[in-house]
Formats: sequence, C-alpha cells, structure tokens
Amino acid sequence: MSVNDAKDFGKVAVLMGGTAAERDISLISGKAVLQALCDQGIDAHAVDIDTNAVEQISGQGFDRVFNVLHGRGGEDGVIQGLLQAMGLPYTGSGVMGSAISMDKYRTKMIWQGLGLPTPGFVLIKDQQDLKVVEEMGLPVMIKPAHEGSSIGMSLVKNADDLLKAWQEAARYDSHIFAERWIKGNEYTVSILQKTALPVIKLETDNVFYDYQAKYMQNDTRYLIPCGLDVQLEQDVQQLALTAFEAVGAEGWGRVDLMMDEENNPWLIEVNTVPGMTSHSLVPMAAKAAGMDFEALVWNILEQTVKN
Repeated sequence: MSVNDAKDFGKVAVLMGGTAAERDISLISGKAVLQALCDQGIDAHAVDIDTNAVEQISGQGFDRVFNVLHGRGGEDGVIQGLLQAMGLPYTGSGVMGSAISMDKYRTKMIWQGLGLPTPGFVLIKDQQDLKVVEEMGLPVMIKPAHEGSSIGMSLVKNADDLLKAWQEAARYDSHIFAERWIKGNEYTVSILQKTALPVIKLETDNVFYDYQAKYMQNDTRYLIPCGLDVQLEQDVQQLALTAFEAVGAEGWGRVDLMMDEENNPWLIEVNTVPGMTSHSLVPMAAKAAGMDFEALVWNILEQTVKN
C-alpha cells in the first residue's frame, strides 16, 4: 500500500544494536535510518535492543517496527517471532525467511535441492571432518553458518591452515562449514519489493570482501554499472530473485554471488537485514536506480502497511 502522509505510519520503533557480533554496525545503520525517517516527519524512535526486548518494545505505543538489527537475534527469526506475537508489523522477511537465510549452510542445501548454482560445501562437525574438507579440494572458505559481515571467515589454501581456520570460525558458532572457493569476481544484487536493483561489482585489494573491506577501508571499489553485458546482468538479477524467494525471504534484502572466470554465477548467501551505513550496498544500488536514501527507507517502511 502506498503511503503519502508520514502520520499514517504512526509511532515507529527503529530497532538497532542488539547483542550479536554485528552490534556496532547495526548501531550505525540504525542511526542513519532513524535520521532519514525523522527528516521526513515520521515519528520514529531509536530502540537499542538488549536482553529485555519485550520490555523495551511493549507498552510503548509503537504502531510498527523498522528492524535494523544485524546478525543473531535480529536477522534469524527471533525478533520477528516476538514482533509477530505482539501484533506489530515489521520490515523485511518473516520468521521462516529470516531463520533460513541466517543459516548459510541450510540456505545452500535449499539452493542445491532446487538445482540453483552454489559452490560445493561440507559441514565440519569435528576435527576429523577436516580430512573430508581436504579431500574436497583446496582452496576453500571456512565459515560460521550463522554469522554475517564475513565475521569468522577464512580463505584456506593450505591443508596445514585448516585447523586454525576452523578454530577461528568456532569462536563465533558451533556450526561450521567449508565452501569451495570460486576464483572470480564478487557481485551483489539488492532486492526491493520483488525487484532486483542494479548489480554491483565489488573490488578489494584484500583476499576477499571481508569485514575490513566492508566497513573499515576506503579503497574498496563499488562498480555501478557492474561491467556485465545487459543480458548477463538481467540473468544474474533473475537468479538473485529466484534465490531470495526460494528461502522465503521477502520485502528487501541482498543476495551475494561470485562469477567465475567463465562468467558462471555462483550463489553465496542471502542477507535479510543488510547494512544501511555510508559504505552499504543496498543504498548504493537504490541510488543507481534513482532512489535516494530517504526514499529507500520510506519504501521499506511502507511495506509494513497493508491494504
């Protein structure tokens, strides 16, 4: 439903912070969203979520929620379930889509089952499984299944480094998996209301697009146009939409993928509450599509208003 008057949104809670590893980024995203909403006359209020989310949200007169919580607790279906039980409309994916997308391993299982292209992978249950990873062939990415922002991830080229990479990932999660490394370029596709925005090519001098490249460095390059020919870009956008909907994601989000040296796309992961900072990709893609930051947050919040 289209909303023309800021008052129609009522009192809006902007959830940010949280207790996950991505807390600091969530606070930056949340403050940017809050400012953009307030600048448009929307009655928006910051809520820095801690372990007492029920008390922080209930009884405050909120009419709807703009969720900018990254990572566990905010992007995994937990806060979505709470908000649903409270009868509060919220931005982004629902409980199922959030929970599945937060679990990179199960996301890939669904894609694999549907025949969508995603790099080979294996779950690492214990140290013995490192032999299976080695047999799969190096290099591989070792990843925590339930973290975002590349936290705990390592690119492993030598078998001697597998144990250290697994131990690093285990600092953040009990579910670790190895993913076949795709040599090629990194791309991302932002999704907004069932529409794929312009594809962005990511270039970094780091080994891969890691936490430092995402948030700390100013030399990361974001190419829009992405350099793909028109048909291939459209194919990538359609693949991203299919992958997004396959895991039950909705509203807005982002699909990350690799393109190998033969220009074959490989799906990597879905983000259901992407960053909204000055370095963030969804605002960049929206701008390339002719939508400024204020219009973007309005559009996302508008999705909480039903006919």
